Amino acid sequence: MCNLYSMTRAQDAMRQLFPAAEDRLGNLAPLPAIYPDQMAPILRHGAQGTELVMARWGLPTPPRFLEGRKTDRGVTNVRNTASPHWRRWLGPAHRCLVPLTAFAEPDPARSGNAWFTLRDDRPGFFAGLQVPGWTSVRKLKDGPTTDDLFAFLTCAPNATVAAIHPKAMPVILTAPGDWETWLAAPWTEAQHLQRPLPDDEIVLIE
Repeated sequence: MCNLYSMTRAQDAMRQLFPAAEDRLGNLAPLPAIYPDQMAPILRHGAQGTELVMARWGLPTPPRFLEGRKTDRGVTNVRNTASPHWRRWLGPAHRCLVPLTAFAEPDPARSGNAWFTLRDDRPGFFAGLQVPGWTSVRKLKDGPTTDDLFAFLTCAPNATVAAIHPKAMPVILTAPGDWETWLAAPWTEAQHLQRPLPDDEIVLIE
């Protein structure tokens, strides 16, 4: 599963893709390595319309996995959208787009990670879910904190990713029509976007 990605595209490029969105990111520096529990930009529905904001990577963990634990470090990837735990957040109000420029998957042959990017440097977004204002203990030293949280969907890998990581890949949307569908359509329609990109749209970074 994807637990590392980058977002180095210029902030202004995101503004141009979504000119109606309110930019609440501040001065966003390039993010060459985003790990779980770190802050990253997302595009979501806000009180006044779509907005670009920072959120913390990792949605609330299903309670059955927290028994005996004092912290909830969050779930970074969501595969089983039929689970009641995730079903409450599948509507448009809790969907988001997570911008990326590349993502990593474990590669035993490299004793590390293999990085994948989109062909022709085209803009792309993970199909994400977001939960605003969630209170939990992420780290014992911090105690309870209230955070805007996000994660993104995964699916079966395409052939390019499966050659390295046969279990799964993130759901990535590259077509403006798919961005709009993910943000606004009912789940009966949006759920069909939980699919791999065509093989030739993903490039392994050598």
